[in-house]
Amino acid sequence: MSPLALGALYGIVTIIVMCSGMPIAFALGVVATSFMYFFMPASSLDTITQNVYEEIASVTLLSIPLFILKGAAIGRSPAGRDLYSAIHAWLSKVPGGLGIANVFACALFAAMAGSSPATCSAIGSAGIPEMRRRGYSPGFAAGIIAAGGTLGILLPPSITMILYAVASEQSLGRLFLAGVGPGLLLVFLFAGYAVYRARKEYRLAHEIYSQGGIKSAYLDDEHFTFAQKVEMLPRVLPFLILLIGVMIALYGGFATPSETAGLGALLAIVLIAVVYRMWRPRDLMPFLNSTIKESCMLLLIIGMSLLYSYVMSYLHISQSAAQWVVALHLSKWLLLAVILLMVIVLGFFLPPVSIILMTAPIILPPLREAGFDLIWFGVVMTVVMEMGLIHPPVGLNLFVIKNIAPDIPLSDVIKGTLPFLLLMFLAIILLCLFPGIVTGLPDLLMGAR
Repeated sequence: MSPLALGALYGIVTIIVMCSGMPIAFALGVVATSFMYFFMPASSLDTITQNVYEEIASVTLLSIPLFILKGAAIGRSPAGRDLYSAIHAWLSKVPGGLGIANVFACALFAAMAGSSPATCSAIGSAGIPEMRRRGYSPGFAAGIIAAGGTLGILLPPSITMILYAVASEQSLGRLFLAGVGPGLLLVFLFAGYAVYRARKEYRLAHEIYSQGGIKSAYLDDEHFTFAQKVEMLPRVLPFLILLIGVMIALYGGFATPSETAGLGALLAIVLIAVVYRMWRPRDLMPFLNSTIKESCMLLLIIGMSLLYSYVMSYLHISQSAAQWVVALHLSKWLLLAVILLMVIVLGFFLPPVSIILMTAPIILPPLREAGFDLIWFGVVMTVVMEMGLIHPPVGLNLFVIKNIAPDIPLSDVIKGTLPFLLLMFLAIILLCLFPGIVTGLPDLLMGAR
């Protein structure tokens, strides 16, 4: 059987097993093990545990559970609520300030936690009720939190980028820096839309009230004194200092990514103990349990995905697929469009972790051959995968939001995210037209190499 025919069979079997409802990690493991049994030497089965262990026994991957611990410590404390409240107070006089506050709070929390679901949960649990109380439509309130939560996989430290760095053998430090510019671009696009949408809903509420209708909470004037604003800062500043300190340690060359992750996790635990008095075992156990469960799940997916990729490579499926793509002689940008379209389709069914590890052996060689910077592509691919977090049928953030606000119909949540999907698409176009948005900061701080 030719490698391409074997690859087609491999893909079909994978789809069938995944559609059975089996968890992703086990589905990938079952497919990989089955093909090892039927198409590889019998002795290869004896090396499964060794292969999986060698793949995940990486110092770079060590940072993942540590970043998860840091995110869980911050996410399961009142830090997200306090961060949101402080930004809301300081932006209360800005048109659409409440929506902007949610975007900025999501961005800052994402940079501290590095997790999209954690960002959605922490900021959404405070932000969605507050926006609805102030008259914002449920769909818009849900949409802005779901979209803001996606920044968790783009702004450093990002677990998704750690895996891409491993799969593409690129510098993690450069990749983290490359995500800052596009992350800020999305923050400002989201904030701009929040202002536009808030003004539109305000005008509608004013028209209804002026015609004798019910007065919306949109029209209420909320005022915070300067003293009230200042009172909110002491609980927020320690976590902002933590964020800045971790970034300085990483990009200043004082610590490796793994050391930085350990430092961040330790300081996060110390901060929640000092600021929120969460130091007793009953306070610590929830986020320690959460860290263990999420880390085990993620590392199992990583291990099985890498075994899956190893089988593809051994059977020459990935090499043949890459050669086939190159042989099509597609233009540079058409090749990129086809690959990104494939990533979008995979995003209907798979999380970013699996997409990266399963597709990297196939898509990276043709992209390198076409002359694309793999750091730049990693950021663009991450933005595309962000879209997968908020579009059906398996948009993870949609279900996180639904869990936070169960009374908002899922259809309204999906409609609320559609404008943000268009903004992400616009961001991808801008990144293609102006690649310096991605590469400028790494080249400035780390040198072009």
